[in-house]
Amino acid sequence: MSLELEKYQEELSEELENILDYWKHFSVDEINGGFVGKIDNYNNINFGAVKGSVLNARILWSFSAAHNLKANPEYLEIAHRAFNYITNFFIDKVYGGVYWLIDAKGKPVDTKKQVYANAFTIYAFSEYYIASQNENAKTMAIRLYNDLINHSFDDKNGGYFEAFSREWKSLDDLRLSAKDANEKKTMNTHLHVLEAFTTLYHIWPNEDLKQKIIGLINDFLTHIIHPKTGNLILFFDENWQAKSDIISYGHDIEASWLLLEAAEAVGDEALISSVKSISVKIAKVSINGLDVDGSLWYEYDPAENHIIKEKHWWVQAEAMVGFFNAWQITDDEKFLNISLQNWLFVKNKIIDYEKGEWFWGITEQGEIMLKEDKVGVWKCPYHNSRACIEIIKRIGH
Repeated sequence: MSLELEKYQEELSEELENILDYWKHFSVDEINGGFVGKIDNYNNINFGAVKGSVLNARILWSFSAAHNLKANPEYLEIAHRAFNYITNFFIDKVYGGVYWLIDAKGKPVDTKKQVYANAFTIYAFSEYYIASQNENAKTMAIRLYNDLINHSFDDKNGGYFEAFSREWKSLDDLRLSAKDANEKKTMNTHLHVLEAFTTLYHIWPNEDLKQKIIGLINDFLTHIIHPKTGNLILFFDENWQAKSDIISYGHDIEASWLLLEAAEAVGDEALISSVKSISVKIAKVSINGLDVDGSLWYEYDPAENHIIKEKHWWVQAEAMVGFFNAWQITDDEKFLNISLQNWLFVKNKIIDYEKGEWFWGITEQGEIMLKEDKVGVWKCPYHNSRACIEIIKRIGH
């Protein structure tokens, strides 16, 4: 191992501990149970804030995955807490699936079945099973998988519909957030269904699940990845007609390595070969979103020829892994250098050395986005802890 890689691994091992120490210290809700729903940039805790299923699933995944990297009873204890809280309060005992939001006391306040959130819960339960060997976690992950197949899978055109009511009926508003287009199918949900199914397959090598993973990869190769540019198309109608031309640099580079992870999990050599080549293509086109300091911008609108030059924490985390993955495929040092340069940017601008965790991001003017959360419905420990875990594992011994 080169000294450069050894240093990278050591720094990420230390940073992983720092991230999880923050979450252990600040996010545990000793008043209402589970984890607090919101902490601002100054570490002021809002004990009355709503609690999101995505946040709680990502906490469970992060602490489980960290324990699976290097056994730590404290991490496992937090994972137990997260698993118990999700099963007690987020799982819909009547209709299946998970609620989108509950209040601070655990009462459902938004009962819609967002497929994205259900996927993250499958992802988390599967990783937790590896950590705990809790058979109930595996059983529930499979049950949630069956919920998605029964209610969300499109038998006619392939892929997964975006969202449903509590009873799995159709909705007028399918959006994950206000910034999203209100469309039947989205790249974002398909990407996270893929990562969920991949981790589930590690603990439950079921043939139908394998075929669904292969189907998802083919959805990306056929519909989601633009055949000319290599960027991901973000929104579609039910027939896979594109409904957006916005480029999301963070999702592009994230997909580049998650697609390969999925292909390798099912062990299809022809598919692995195809995905390796598309992973490198995506990484190459993602270079268009890099600033000179190695950081990755947020989005580009081709119609307006406008780049949103914000630098969000999660985009940088995915860039670290995605470009490292491209280097592993190609041996092209250019990609490793981008990953290392991105990490240098994170160290210099994104990590909050005073109050802990990572800032939400940096504005185009280079200022910290101080009004954003440290903990919230979308601000979770998963992107940054996963980047650390992935690269630590990839560097190896």
